[in-house]
Amino acid sequence: MSVSSGHQLNVSAVFSPRGAARVCQLTLGCTIVSLVIHGAGYSATYGTFCMAVWTSCFTVSAVVLVLEVTRLQASLPVSWENLTVTLASLATLLSLTASIAYPAFFVRANDCPYNNCEVRNFRIAVSVCSWGACVAYGTEVFLSRAKPGRSGSYMATAPGVLKVAQIFVGCVIFAMLTDGTDFTRHAATLYCAVAFGVCLSGTVLLVALVVSGRSAALRMLRMPFERLAVIYTFAAVLLYVSAAVLWPVFCFDRKYGAPLRPQGCPRGKCSWDMKLAVAVMSFVNLALYIASSSLSIMTLMIILLDYCIHDINIEHQVLVQHFCATK
Repeated sequence: MSVSSGHQLNVSAVFSPRGAARVCQLTLGCTIVSLVIHGAGYSATYGTFCMAVWTSCFTVSAVVLVLEVTRLQASLPVSWENLTVTLASLATLLSLTASIAYPAFFVRANDCPYNNCEVRNFRIAVSVCSWGACVAYGTEVFLSRAKPGRSGSYMATAPGVLKVAQIFVGCVIFAMLTDGTDFTRHAATLYCAVAFGVCLSGTVLLVALVVSGRSAALRMLRMPFERLAVIYTFAAVLLYVSAAVLWPVFCFDRKYGAPLRPQGCPRGKCSWDMKLAVAVMSFVNLALYIASSSLSIMTLMIILLDYCIHDINIEHQVLVQHFCATK
């Protein structure tokens, strides 16, 4: 790149397929926030969460697009491709959650015609735009995958996307744990909380290594990132298996907890509901870790196979050269 071209704007950041996806994200994000402020409205914890998701995703998309247009991302000490894919994957999951939560709590069929139909229509429009934003973020992740002749970023692969999903589900589990589950009541449920925390911290550390561009440095310690990922995911599967078994036993068995939902337990503030949600999400994350472990093992086997084929080719060439020399 010449000196003069370094000061030019990166037009392809807007007119490329990924740039078009980011422009759609900004357009839909701005539309959602405007509709909510103008007439749809929000309230309570769920509404605040949805509004925080939409504004955060819009802000991140704007920052990413500005950095790429001005070429300032090259000065950041991170792996930009991995960072943007990670943010897009997280935004996809957050937008999906908000797209489900907002209409579930704020769009009701009986709001019209007895109440103001305009508010309901605004909320329906917000829900539709939120689903559109979710698709736009998912499209960016899809477009970031590896293509023939071009190596893609690790976070755009299936194991990378699964790690983002594991972090998201782990955060959801911890949010539920702190919402009246009383997990410190039994030593077993406290162990489950520790297991969830260890797995969440380990996954965040792996993603941070990739995003910061430090994963390649592990080879100097004779521990390639692929091998570390296999070891960690296998250990995480064992921890989640034990937690997924112990949590339902000590929360819903008659000896330790309540097998049925208590009558009169208020909706949204019931400890039993939170415990059930933690049990369900623990099995969801267990499935994600099993899938990630399987893919990591396959990736490591492919890498080892490539090394073996490469070594065999080198040995074959040496033998041929030696044979020719003896002739």
